[in-house]
Amino acid sequence: MDASETIELRTGRRMPVLGLGTWQLTRETAATVQGAVEAGYRMIDTAVDYGTQPGIGEALRRIELDRAELFVVTKVEEDDQAYDAVQRDLGEIGLDYADLTLIHRPPPSGAGEALWRELMRARDDGLVRDIGVSNYPGKLLDTLAEATGEMPAVNQIEWSPFGFSDALLHHHRERNVVIQAYSPLMRGRRLDDERLARVAEKYGRTPAQILLRWSLQKGTVPIPKANRRAHYEENLAVFDFELADEEMSALDALNEHYSSLGTLPYV
Repeated sequence: MDASETIELRTGRRMPVLGLGTWQLTRETAATVQGAVEAGYRMIDTAVDYGTQPGIGEALRRIELDRAELFVVTKVEEDDQAYDAVQRDLGEIGLDYADLTLIHRPPPSGAGEALWRELMRARDDGLVRDIGVSNYPGKLLDTLAEATGEMPAVNQIEWSPFGFSDALLHHHRERNVVIQAYSPLMRGRRLDDERLARVAEKYGRTPAQILLRWSLQKGTVPIPKANRRAHYEENLAVFDFELADEEMSALDALNEHYSSLGTLPYV
């Protein structure tokens, strides 16, 4: 198993099981993304407010790889006209289509049914292959599906052993919604936890690798940010070992609904 392995979405299409996050990756974005893809990453996650889309586009133009081998995730903002925003993002990156486009966060007024219908139209017009949401609690996913007749394929949320929800995981599994885990390394803020260090020492791995392996074994899709070669290569080296049930339980016990952003919207 490696970063080119895929997980099936509810639509029947497939998504890589690990990706590269690009939030705040504004220094040498093109070189970093190019290096990551050459190292083995096949999924790149971005959004217009990250400021990384032009650099990602430059990197993809440099890479000698078929478009079908890459999986690009974009987002529309809660105050966007979603169909126009999809076209804007494709123009910034220089793509004919996105593999997955998400509503970045729920609008203040509710579930974002109008945004979702516009994403459905963009999908039907071939601008997007799959559509989903980000930062949504389970209740709002259900509201969206009830109003429009279509459940999102993906929900991208902050997710780590220190902050997660088994109830939400169960909810999504019942509805065949894949969780994409952003900030799976908590922006480095808990990597020195002694309990995590003990598991890492037992397996001869880094704390970051243990966190990513936990996420993979939970059935979620981590998208860690990395802007140095040593880090993105470290993050790729998580497919040649497996955590035992004992360690998975120990990591689950770390849960304190911690968020590096301040709050988990699904708790």
